[in-house]
Amino acid sequence: MAASPTIRRRQLSAILRRMRKEAGLSLEEAAKRLEWSRAKLGHIETGERKKPSVVEIRALMHEYGVDPADPQYEAVLALVRHAQQRGWWTRYDDILTGSYVELEAEATSIANYEAFGIPGLLQTPDLARLMQRARLWRDPEDIQRAVDARMRRQQILTGENPTQLWAVIEEHALQRLAGAPEVMREQVEHLIELADSSSHVTIQVLPTDAGVHAGATGPFVIMEFAEPAGPIVYLETYTDGLYLEREAEVAQYRRLWDHIRTSALDEERTIPYLKKMITR
Repeated sequence: MAASPTIRRRQLSAILRRMRKEAGLSLEEAAKRLEWSRAKLGHIETGERKKPSVVEIRALMHEYGVDPADPQYEAVLALVRHAQQRGWWTRYDDILTGSYVELEAEATSIANYEAFGIPGLLQTPDLARLMQRARLWRDPEDIQRAVDARMRRQQILTGENPTQLWAVIEEHALQRLAGAPEVMREQVEHLIELADSSSHVTIQVLPTDAGVHAGATGPFVIMEFAEPAGPIVYLETYTDGLYLEREAEVAQYRRLWDHIRTSALDEERTIPYLKKMITR
């Protein structure tokens, strides 16, 4: 699978920062040599500028002393040339907002703590449909397209190199489905099947009687990527979300994740617990 434009920009940014540092140049010095503004170079290095040109990146590598015969020279230009490749998600631009789905599609592993709902990657079609209606969607066609997009997202969990997914779900997120008993049963059975048969999917339930725990601040997702792109923490909002990339912020959420996993039932106890939920 070809990398998404978002991932390519992040990979390119990481490589260019490394090249500049290896050349012994500060951001200001490099920008001055190129007669660019510091902001322009800074935006390229952070991935905020979406379309750096081949000419610009050639100029950068020239200033950094990268030999055109060096294999990484053409590899970097290839990242630039393909940075605008359109992924499957562009067919759902009116349904999917922001860069989350692009990032999710490229993640090698995902850690997802959900306090109020079921992770999208684990939802059944009926639950996905119910969730879209809860978001005040009314048009049946829009709802179906949103469900189709969610099911398409789940394909990262299948195939030769599936994404590793570890999800911790609050018990009350499951109990909230009691008002739609058929949807609840199907969803819980789906979770049991995934947890029982997929070596790359781990599911833990965090029971309500665990009391106040580290996850009280709200749900989050930690996504890991192949080098040189670093990890990202995603915090969802109603319209899009917040993306955290600083090492200190990611490290803080990793600690939070470890505490949450410890508070939850382990995998061996989660499956019987889920089975009990639909036999009561």
